[in-house]
Amino acid sequence: MLADKTKKVFDVDLTYITSRGMWYHHSWKGDESKSGGIATNIGVHFFDMLLWIFGDLKKVEIEKYETDHAAGYLEMERARVKWFLSINEDHLPKPVKDQGKRTFRSLKMNEREIEFSDGFTDLHTRSYQEILNGNGFGLQDAKPSIELVHQIRQHA
Repeated sequence: MLADKTKKVFDVDLTYITSRGMWYHHSWKGDESKSGGIATNIGVHFFDMLLWIFGDLKKVEIEKYETDHAAGYLEMERARVKWFLSINEDHLPKPVKDQGKRTFRSLKMNEREIEFSDGFTDLHTRSYQEILNGNGFGLQDAKPSIELVHQIRQHA
């Protein structure tokens, strides 16, 4: 856990909106029994990052869980996280829509925002290449985030 150096507990807001068309609902991704649902499909990487940075999960609350968006609260050792995930373009902030963009990623920590919507177009390809090069992560590394998305589905 990276936040070990401080005892401070951070307030974190995670918003990830990535527009998907109707194809999404008709593909395996829209079938929760195949994809794990929205939290697994688009949220697991962010949850993995948050757990790595802020430590073990203490509490999970689900505010909303629909096929196209979900929201909730996570309490970790060093963070209180409000999160929102969506594949519905109607949830995009107006300035993002006005720019013709279809994705919005924002992480606020104690009211300081890191907006990182751009620069991820080949992330999966690069990750897969690293795995093939022997630089992947093991099952124990992935376990906390997999358990978290499972809990989110169970609470929904």
